[in-house]
Amino acid sequence: MTLPSPRLRAPNGPPVALHDRAMDNLRYIRETMERSQSFTAVPGLGGVLMGLIALCASLVAVRAPSTVAWVAVWMGAAIVSFAVAVVAMSRKARSAGGKLLAGAGWKFTWNLTPPLLVGALLTLALTRAGATQLLPGAWLLLYGTGVVTGGAFSVRVVPLMGLAFMLSGAAALFVPPGWENAIMAAGFGGLHIVFGIVIWRRHGG
Repeated sequence: MTLPSPRLRAPNGPPVALHDRAMDNLRYIRETMERSQSFTAVPGLGGVLMGLIALCASLVAVRAPSTVAWVAVWMGAAIVSFAVAVVAMSRKARSAGGKLLAGAGWKFTWNLTPPLLVGALLTLALTRAGATQLLPGAWLLLYGTGVVTGGAFSVRVVPLMGLAFMLSGAAALFVPPGWENAIMAAGFGGLHIVFGIVIWRRHGG
């Protein structure tokens, strides 16, 4: 004769099966571990590809016939790079058995997004004001800020990369006119490639 599974009676409620309570405990432990883990899905090779996109954009932007066209080239490169980053991070997260927008991944994304939105608004404002020479510094500073704050939930090299972007953005604010493409190529191109290789060698992806 098979004995019924033991059941615990919850206060003021129906009995709770022992295996149900065990499943709840396992779910709680898994969710706690996801929240406490570092976000390791920052792409290495994806970062290298983003850097190559920036280098190509710099070659096109230097021949732009107008300031508006120059801004359009870099905004187009930013959109393509963003798509590459999302695909690369999603693939790396899935290969590790996780999700991009869960636990530390959600915190990383939440902290990265506001500076990017501010950068989009400043792009419109500075372009309308005819102060496009300030855009490279603003873009690099805001992107670096987002990477630093998001990188607080990732591996150590990520916030260091954000700091490097911030330093290049600070330098971009004080370079002579005409250096915009060079500083963009060095920042969004060179830094993405260098740190992408470091991330790929140390953390994969």
